[in-house]
Amino acid sequence: MVDQPGAGVYPEYWEADVVLRDGGTAHLRPISPEDADALQAFHTAQSETSIYMRFFSFKSRLSSKELRRFTEVDHKDRVAFVITIGGEIVGVGRYDRLDDPTEAEVAFNISDVQQGRGIGSILLEHLAAAARENGIRRFTAEVLPENRKMLRVFADAGYELARKFDDGVVSVEFNIDPTEKSLAVMESREHRAEARSVRDLLAPSSIAVVGASRRWGTVGHQLLEHILEGGFTGAVYAVNPEAFELAGMKSFARIADVPGPVQLAIIAVPYEEVPKVVDECGAAGVKGLVVATAGYADDGEKGLRRQRDLVRRARSYGMRVIGPESLGIVNTNPEVSLNASMAPSLPRRGGLGLFSQSAAIGVSVYAAASRRGLGLSSFLSAGNRADVSGNDVMQFWEDDPDTAAVGLYLESIGNPRKFSRLARRLSRSKPVIVAKSDVTGLRLPPGHVVRTTLAPAAALDAMMRQAGVIAVETIEQLMDVAQIVSSQPLPKGPALAVYSNSAAFGKVVADNAAPQGLVVDRIVTDVDLDVGMSVALEGLRRSLRQNLADDAVHAVVAAMVPSRSLTMEAIAGVLSECAAEAGKPVVAAFTGILDSSVQLDGLLAPSGESGPSLPCYSSAGSAVAALAAVVRYAKWLDRDQGMFVEPGGCDREGAREHIERLLSSVPGEQLVRLDDAEGAALLSRYGIPVVPSAAVESDDEAVAAAERLGWPVVLKTTDPALRHRLDLGGVRLDIEDADSLRRNIEQMRRVLEPYGSPAIEVQAMAPVGQACTFRAIEDPLLGPVVSFGLAGDAVNLLDDWAHRVPPLSAADLHDFIRAPRASLKLFGYQGLPAVDVAALEDLGARLVRLKDEHPGIALVEFNPVLAGPRGAKILAAEVWIGNAARRTDSARRAMLS
Repeated sequence: MVDQPGAGVYPEYWEADVVLRDGGTAHLRPISPEDADALQAFHTAQSETSIYMRFFSFKSRLSSKELRRFTEVDHKDRVAFVITIGGEIVGVGRYDRLDDPTEAEVAFNISDVQQGRGIGSILLEHLAAAARENGIRRFTAEVLPENRKMLRVFADAGYELARKFDDGVVSVEFNIDPTEKSLAVMESREHRAEARSVRDLLAPSSIAVVGASRRWGTVGHQLLEHILEGGFTGAVYAVNPEAFELAGMKSFARIADVPGPVQLAIIAVPYEEVPKVVDECGAAGVKGLVVATAGYADDGEKGLRRQRDLVRRARSYGMRVIGPESLGIVNTNPEVSLNASMAPSLPRRGGLGLFSQSAAIGVSVYAAASRRGLGLSSFLSAGNRADVSGNDVMQFWEDDPDTAAVGLYLESIGNPRKFSRLARRLSRSKPVIVAKSDVTGLRLPPGHVVRTTLAPAAALDAMMRQAGVIAVETIEQLMDVAQIVSSQPLPKGPALAVYSNSAAFGKVVADNAAPQGLVVDRIVTDVDLDVGMSVALEGLRRSLRQNLADDAVHAVVAAMVPSRSLTMEAIAGVLSECAAEAGKPVVAAFTGILDSSVQLDGLLAPSGESGPSLPCYSSAGSAVAALAAVVRYAKWLDRDQGMFVEPGGCDREGAREHIERLLSSVPGEQLVRLDDAEGAALLSRYGIPVVPSAAVESDDEAVAAAERLGWPVVLKTTDPALRHRLDLGGVRLDIEDADSLRRNIEQMRRVLEPYGSPAIEVQAMAPVGQACTFRAIEDPLLGPVVSFGLAGDAVNLLDDWAHRVPPLSAADLHDFIRAPRASLKLFGYQGLPAVDVAALEDLGARLVRLKDEHPGIALVEFNPVLAGPRGAKILAAEVWIGNAARRTDSARRAMLS
């Protein structure tokens, strides 16, 4: 929390850096009493028309009383946000609570010179989010009819507006709870803004290299040389105060001396000089920075402070930052032809976009792509990823016509919830391959606000599978897959024809394919490659055409050992030709080639031709694994995902009010477990019933409870370690009358005496069934995470959980319930009847929706859930609530801080 002297207290996350419509950045924060002079300067710079539109009259200056009222707010009943660029206020938005405590009046004022950049829309998003936190549900506004821009801000926000014209003023009212339409509008705006910001970085009209040097081998010298030799189509400027001439061009002492506008600055100066250079770039109107300078995250806490200052400075001027410690950027589009990187030459043009964190890994990623002959559309090394991230670049790649597939090496995922949303959308049109470091997991990159995850590591993998991401473990595996998706059509299914000129080798390849989920339809080993080139190639061609024409074959793996009469390139030519004719993927593995001059991993084209390429591997295992990954992606892509599941009978508003009432007495970040009655009442809002029970202290209370609940009943202890343990005496089933109940109570108390004589309860007897368990948590990074497993040893000892990140589609829910290894027991096992899986799916859907819509619910656990042939019954439910931490992907746009 932030305490403003002379004002109220507001959550720290109310401050945010934001990306504007044109890709520039700005800073949003609550107004403070110290803003009085800046607000006056903002007001006096406005046109008479703008002032009249805001106040319905002209006033040249704000009075002292007005300045106090506008800048001194309590951040609850009166909230005001300002957006600043370069420290100057460029927009103000505020709300004031009305007599009805659930309503507030909202008003905006945007700088004349900054209009059209989406500032009003961003202010509305953040005001609405703050208002919802303060219990406000509706906004009203009075707007002059001629103020069309402000009316458009409201109309385009995605809310359901009610308009009324009275006495020359348009009154607007709308509910500010997020709707499907308002969230879609926000995501669309976010997409356009972030894609534009990256596009301006990767396709600048002009570049200045600050720190360009004559000294061969220095970073500044190489960057300037590579930009020039790569044939960059825009203007290039060298900036170095100690050199008059560099690389045959005039050098300038400062960026302010450059005669033309500079869109992108490449910074390669010592870290102590970076702040001054950033300020100079901001003053000169530079739009973006690539910072190659080291000395940040690798220099402990001091370096992290320098990094945070770098980002803060740059964003305050509206600039985005790639780096620091960035290897650079590449764009092979001939209209740009940009090699602003440490790579010696511009790579071959192709359809693969690459993103990498850290310079060291960036070198490996780039080298692996070059070694395999993979053509790139663009490459971005984020270095320490202080600002521009993989999420930003995915926004750009989604619209980029030059990019057909994307590969990302991630050492951390700063906003996994947003990543899931973007990757799911991008994967529908372009394959997304991700290699992630298991060392860093879900931690934020150095220099960002530290948040840790509570979710199990498997939750991140599950999220990627949901999103259609092709997840791999290493850079080499990333390139293995990229070879296929960059050059081959997607397979229509898993059926495989294995080709080999060795029967033994073909059998080994086939045996390796089955565990990967591929179905070996046939093994072809009768093609003799040692009968002379013309005969051998024609025989191979004829056989391939015949098998690829068969609808039962979806792909071919050609695993070849050296031939006396045929070169690898000649065989590749036939394979590539037949793959193109059939429109089916073909991959090749050439094993046992000893000539080190031959490229073993990469894309091979027919000798002397520039036609379609063939994915080529030195290991048949790598070829099969890569193809299997692509088959799984194609299956995900081809599958009808269905709509996000929204079960009926869910009272979102009632649950929200219920949770707010309960949270009103919860202090700070404390978590509180609801008693059984409160928990059951909350769950009932989403159509989730719990089999009733009653805690008892005496035999008579137990009998009375059983009469009320209905015979037969279950007797069990409330001890969390024993309440599910029939074997330890913590549960007694199917008690049919009062005498039997009294006897069982006496026996249970005697058995449990060594455990401290825990309390007991009586519960209505549920039909027998398979015991299952559901769990849902609010994770600081992933947001809601739901888990499912079969209760008992499966989850307790074997960790046999399925995890998913909401929202879930119908297909996601189907897979969720079937994902645990022990789920086979749900479908009839060793003579037992199959359970009502549809009831489990419905229960899962309701839990998913409850947790997704209410972050104030910190944890829900149903254990056990008895799934029988008809229905599923919850025998015990545990519900914890707490004041919700802000989710990393919420209904307001904000950059990672």
